[in-house]
Amino acid sequence: MSSQDILKNASTLASYNVLLQVMFRVLTFLLNAFTLRFVSKELIGVVNVRLTLLYSTLVFLSREAFRRACLSGESGGNRNWRQVINLIWLTVPLGVLWAFLLGCVWLWLLEVPDAHNVPYYGPAVVLFAISGVQELLAEPLWVLAQSHMFVRLKVVAESLAMIVKCSVTVVLVVFAREWGLYIFSAAHLLYTGCLMLCYAVYFIRFLGSKEAVKKSFPLHHVADLLPHRTDGEPLVDRTLARLTWSFFKQSFLKQILTEGERYVMTFLNVLSFGDQGVYDIVNNLGSMVARFIFLPIEESFYIFFAKVLERGRDIRSQKQEEIAIAAEVLECLLKLVLVIGLIITVFGYAYSHLALDIYGGSLLSSGEGPSLLRYYSCYVLLLAVNGVTECFVFAAMSQGEVDKYNLVMLALSVSFLFLSYMLTWWAGGVGFILANCLNMGLRILHSLLYIHRYFQLSQWKPLRGLLPSPLLLLALAVSAVVTSVSEVVLCCDSGWLFRLVHIAVGGVCLLLVLVTILFTESHLVQFVRTQLLPRYKKKHK
Repeated sequence: MSSQDILKNASTLASYNVLLQVMFRVLTFLLNAFTLRFVSKELIGVVNVRLTLLYSTLVFLSREAFRRACLSGESGGNRNWRQVINLIWLTVPLGVLWAFLLGCVWLWLLEVPDAHNVPYYGPAVVLFAISGVQELLAEPLWVLAQSHMFVRLKVVAESLAMIVKCSVTVVLVVFAREWGLYIFSAAHLLYTGCLMLCYAVYFIRFLGSKEAVKKSFPLHHVADLLPHRTDGEPLVDRTLARLTWSFFKQSFLKQILTEGERYVMTFLNVLSFGDQGVYDIVNNLGSMVARFIFLPIEESFYIFFAKVLERGRDIRSQKQEEIAIAAEVLECLLKLVLVIGLIITVFGYAYSHLALDIYGGSLLSSGEGPSLLRYYSCYVLLLAVNGVTECFVFAAMSQGEVDKYNLVMLALSVSFLFLSYMLTWWAGGVGFILANCLNMGLRILHSLLYIHRYFQLSQWKPLRGLLPSPLLLLALAVSAVVTSVSEVVLCCDSGWLFRLVHIAVGGVCLLLVLVTILFTESHLVQFVRTQLLPRYKKKHK
């Protein structure tokens, strides 16, 4: 597969993933708004922070390293898939081990919520751990699908699973509110079960079919999906196993950085369960656009960079046409996420209070909720840039460089935990966001230095993507001033007519910014049209 074909597939995958994340976030957004009217904020805090942290930790530590290693290197048709599948199946016993260890911690070492306000905590811990192991059963199928760019499978599977989860949650919240945590545990168990079932049904029908033969798919029978040894071959690829171990050591540190505030809240009790619920809702609301766009782009273009670049090799010893494509894509991605991040920062500041008031009423808009969302709008900008820079760096690093970076991640993890604890005591929930901003800035700095050194001896300068046009910066500055004044004058205690005028002011300013982008960032607009909008591309072929 040529680099152009890989780019096309990665772009299509990113587009589908964006649509998937939009649906997920919209459903979660509506579900949270609905459950806020029926259950206590303490219950939401335990589910969204404590139990979700158990699930995400179990799944991340069990599979992240395997995913990164197995999606690196050679293209899907040129590798020994028998050894890859044997390796990826190790996620299941590893997941069982983590489920037992983490379950013991969550049940016996952490503070147990009050049974009257948050009933059935113990069974919920067990069910969330089981759901994590259940999802890992589909991991070999997920890796096969991602490596061979089965872009629609992930969208359909996760869409159906999410619809099932939301439907069950709504029904049980309305008709069986006394079930407490059983409601969310059952819904999550059905979510992972539906996800696993969709992948299993697809591959059972696909293997041996005419479509599989046409695509030269390396596996032919359902039995090939199960682990077994081939005579004369090692059970797993030792090089891939060593790379997995390197990523595995790094996964501990990355998980702490990713979910650091939840670990601090869970293990250090710096916020009550009710405050944790409010913080998590604001956090999810603030990260909606980031999850809509930035995460799918990062996941999809990591695959592109991993396939186009030869890991650990000097830029001069690689195919120059592929390096050129990688540099151009990196520059455009940096410009894209920077522009989106700046827009979110500018308009997020002036519309945080209004958004929370509409979404959750005085429960969210009073207190520090608006301040949390304003700070988070600034954090999204850093989150956007970091996602793309690390996406490239992790695809280009050699195994030795990955091991060295583990030390950097260790230092960042320790500093983040310390800063989170200190800043939270000083500034409450805002302290978590400030600590995230500081650590994200350091991660970006490290990645930028690596990218600068990587392209230093070449003609390509992809970091120019971080330099938007002066006219665009002026349009953003004007919009920031106008919308801030509009919020003070018109929002948010003067009735709906003034609120609508405030929204209209923001709409006009946003239109000004978008028009400026069209006229000053033509290269970026062309990249989005040709690579991230497959429908547009098909229409104009």
